[in-house]
Amino acid sequence: MVPNYTYHRFKILVVFAVCLAGFGILAARLGYLMLFQSAHYTALAEELHERERSIKAARGRIYDANGVVIADNRTVCTVSVIHSQVKDAGEVAAVLSEKLGLDRETVQKKVEKVSSREIIKSNVDKSVGDDIRACDLAGVKVDEDYKRYYPFGSLASKVLGFTGGDNQGIIGLEVIYEEYLKGQDGMILTQTDARGVEIDAAAEGRVEPVEGNSLYLSLDMNIQKFVEQEAKKVMEQKNAKQVSVIVMNPKNGEILAMVNVPEFDLNDPFTLNTGVDTAGLSEQELQDLRNRMWRNSCINDTYEPGSTFKIITSAAGLEEGVVTLDDTFSCPGYRVVEDRRIHCHKVAGHGAETFLQGVMNSCNPVFIEVGLRLGTANMCRYFRQFGLLDRTGIDLPGEASTIMHKEENMGEVELATVSFGQSFQITPIQLITTASSIINGGVRVTPHFAVEVRSSDGTAIEKLDWGGGKRILSEETSETMRYVLEQVVAEGTGHRAYLEGYRIGGKTATSEKLPRSENRYIASFLGFAPADDPQVIALITIDEPEGIYYGGTIAAPVVAGIFDNILPYLGIEREEAAQEAE
Repeated sequence: MVPNYTYHRFKILVVFAVCLAGFGILAARLGYLMLFQSAHYTALAEELHERERSIKAARGRIYDANGVVIADNRTVCTVSVIHSQVKDAGEVAAVLSEKLGLDRETVQKKVEKVSSREIIKSNVDKSVGDDIRACDLAGVKVDEDYKRYYPFGSLASKVLGFTGGDNQGIIGLEVIYEEYLKGQDGMILTQTDARGVEIDAAAEGRVEPVEGNSLYLSLDMNIQKFVEQEAKKVMEQKNAKQVSVIVMNPKNGEILAMVNVPEFDLNDPFTLNTGVDTAGLSEQELQDLRNRMWRNSCINDTYEPGSTFKIITSAAGLEEGVVTLDDTFSCPGYRVVEDRRIHCHKVAGHGAETFLQGVMNSCNPVFIEVGLRLGTANMCRYFRQFGLLDRTGIDLPGEASTIMHKEENMGEVELATVSFGQSFQITPIQLITTASSIINGGVRVTPHFAVEVRSSDGTAIEKLDWGGGKRILSEETSETMRYVLEQVVAEGTGHRAYLEGYRIGGKTATSEKLPRSENRYIASFLGFAPADDPQVIALITIDEPEGIYYGGTIAAPVVAGIFDNILPYLGIEREEAAQEAE
């Protein structure tokens, strides 16, 4: 048979053409990768030979009103191992377990774990980190980090809040202003060979961290410290469940102090301060107890305000014109509303009295009458007008809302009890904010702590604007309310808050907790000074005091003691001292 050379040549040409086309495609692909994708693949190649370790940014500091650092940072270390670089796993595990006080077997497992980087322990004291670094163990890395530190320990703990293991805010101001405080982490880049071992001669890349911004507060730690001392004293004397105090500037809403005793240690926030035996408790039960310990009652909890709320009823009645200071009333010791007999705190009654005297006596029947004169629609309108149905907007997390009857469900009995501060609940911060707005000329304020943000070098970044507020009351009614409340302290139920040389205004309260059959009370007093031009206002609540529980008896003297100390500190002189100086 004669070979078919033409056919063979054709097959060779086909194979050659296919190979040529294949090589052409490969050449084109290679050219594309080299010309257009070189940067991408170069980056991938570098990543294969790079190890990245983060450098934590220092968190921004928090300062009080006097420029004192109240939340700072301490240098700590993070100890980690890079598996591919470890030469003697047994030696590394032995040294680290000893230096760090960890279980040898646990450390051994981490050292032998095949990973690019395994953290052995974070938040290690710098001295311990330096000691480990001096051991020069192959594959062991000691990186400096920052841990939040609170110089004043438990002071203002439920206001400041604290950070977690990742240095992020968990509660309080720390979490509200996280974006300002957190900073920007940096990183360290090291070159490795194909086995993942660092190349000693290779240059180390470094991106420096950016420290967080600093936060400046209206909180004055000198005032906070003294107020906390007074709160602890009355808590111990009355064996109370809790004592809370708010001190504020009624003109602009700046909070000077906020105390909730017992407080907790900010540098050890997960250890309970109650002395409760935690043996046998589940982790969820433990966490519930911690949440309760961290709770800020001034903003997170509501209560029946009792007679301090008569400030609001008085302002609404005077503003609406349904009552004047000289209107006369009669108190036989009770008032019948529909089928209910509602008692006055004075069982025998106050007899004939003017409205001014009714406020001074804290007479329930007088306020029931004012409430009924206002009517449900007007009372609810003033609730809205005064801002009582909204949150205050304070710069702390978890503010509770007012718990109030719906207007359509509010009969005369509910209206009567609301008028003297029962059958509904508000927060202490809402009460003091509304009272501030009533006595400051009638302008609603927003309570707040933060006033300014600055960079770490002190450069001003932002003045925080809390707004001018809207008018909720006429200046005339506000002036009248200041006068009325000054008389309460001068000659009425709040006389134990009187201070020689100072014009003090205020209102007492004793509210019964639910269920009423248990006879548990909250004693409170709201006071301000000077009465003619208020510069400071304070509210104290004493939860479940033993023995005498009347607000005028046990709460008013505490506010008097606070004012006696802080008014001179704030530059508010006694009147006689001012006259002698002239």
